[in-house]
Amino acid sequence: MSNLQLRIISGLVLASVVLALTWVGGLPFRLLAVAISAAVFYEWTRMTRPAHSRVMWPRAMWPRVMWLVPEACMAILLIALGFGVAAVDFLLLALAATAIVAAIGFLRGSGLWDATGIAYASLSGFALAFLRGADHAGLLTILFLFAVVWTTDTLAYFVGRAVGGPKLAPSISPGKTWSGAIGGTVAGVAAGIVVSVLAGTGNHLLPGLAALLLSVVSQIGDLFESWVKRRHGCKDSSQLIPGHGGVMDRVDGLVVAALALYVIGSLAASPDNPAQGLFGG
Repeated sequence: MSNLQLRIISGLVLASVVLALTWVGGLPFRLLAVAISAAVFYEWTRMTRPAHSRVMWPRAMWPRVMWLVPEACMAILLIALGFGVAAVDFLLLALAATAIVAAIGFLRGSGLWDATGIAYASLSGFALAFLRGADHAGLLTILFLFAVVWTTDTLAYFVGRAVGGPKLAPSISPGKTWSGAIGGTVAGVAAGIVVSVLAGTGNHLLPGLAALLLSVVSQIGDLFESWVKRRHGCKDSSQLIPGHGGVMDRVDGLVVAALALYVIGSLAASPDNPAQGLFGG
């Protein structure tokens, strides 16, 4: 089987599972969000920790305890997300975990990479889980998010290859072009408006503006992960998805856009049910 065939098959299987869990919502989708957070944290630490630190195990008890703190904090956050704690409680817990891991990183002299990974991974699953919730507004919100981000990513690739031109960020991701970024953004906005029309929202200006923001933010998220990989000399975040690389390689733009959409929705409605501020009317 060629790599392209493997990529297509695994992509179809993955998309089918994600869309099925999105349709069901509730606990099944929340567990999907937990799995995404866990995979993102695993891949983040795999990329950002020095190779020798992944195989060496400190002999003294205190350094050994500190070694396990990031994983323990992430495990607590995953359990909290899985059990569906209130949004504000989860955010406070994530803030405390990030601060603790940052302090441990300072004591170990390993910097803030683990603390950043805790924040990035936990907020990734958090935003997705609370956007979807268990109601119809959550379903429309997640489908809106998927439509904008996936269309942006797909059209940015094809427009960039067809048109070419100046590079968007050659020192970070040499393959991305301004033409692709603009083409992807236009397509992402169009996809968002289509979802808004099908959802019967009536006012399509606000969804269009939200789609514009999400399209831009998703591309920034993509560039951010590319920068992290380049900074640590990694081609892919992992090999968890056959033919595609890692989970972060597939959700880098999605999770950042999800967080942006969560902020918009929570300001318009409530932290525990942000979808009501987006498609609740």
